[in-house]
Amino acid sequence: MAGVSRLQYTTEIRLIRVMCSGRVDLAHLFRAFSNGMDGVLIGGCRLKECNYITHGNYHVLNLVLLSRRIMKYIGLNPDRLRIEFMSSGEGNLFAKVVDDFVATVREAGPLGISEGLNPETLRLNLKAVYKLIPYFRLVESERLRGHFETREQFEAFYAGEEFERLFKELIADKLAISQIIALLQKKPLSTGEISEVLGLSPSDISKHLNNSARQGLVRYEEEEKRFALA
Repeated sequence: MAGVSRLQYTTEIRLIRVMCSGRVDLAHLFRAFSNGMDGVLIGGCRLKECNYITHGNYHVLNLVLLSRRIMKYIGLNPDRLRIEFMSSGEGNLFAKVVDDFVATVREAGPLGISEGLNPETLRLNLKAVYKLIPYFRLVESERLRGHFETREQFEAFYAGEEFERLFKELIADKLAISQIIALLQKKPLSTGEISEVLGLSPSDISKHLNNSARQGLVRYEEEEKRFALA
């Protein structure tokens, strides 16, 4: 059993059925948020009870835990994304999970607004994430994927210092640059203006701009005292 429930703030639930939760991709998750969904719920077979002997439920658990950390980085409440494991015969449990998730999302409020993000910043952040999804897939597969037996072990790994180090090294900096590039597509901006929009320190923004300039992605316009796309 697998599905992705896309929950609108009107409490309407849309369920997308797929044959295996292992087919759920990062693009599915962030496309839902980009399309205005307030929450995403994934249901999969219980761990160690894969119907297709592919253990795709372990794969999607990795994706969800990584996605929740990415959501936190761009200022979204990670509780808007949830994964639960159950068998196809546990209808009562499914109903309970959905009711609980509806309550959680109602409490969280409309996507972005409750987190203090204006619509343009939310759109920009999700666009920056979406652009890097092919890279995230590769990094998750080669460097970040946990190989454990229980959900608790997975969650402990993704909450630990080693994962945080890898996240900063492999994802955070690239995501910040992607956000900056998306922002500069509209117009040239100063370091301070970029810092204010993205909520990052001016020193971090300067570091990312200098790295981007060396890669030929941006240039500094001396007369305007602003950075623009190269």
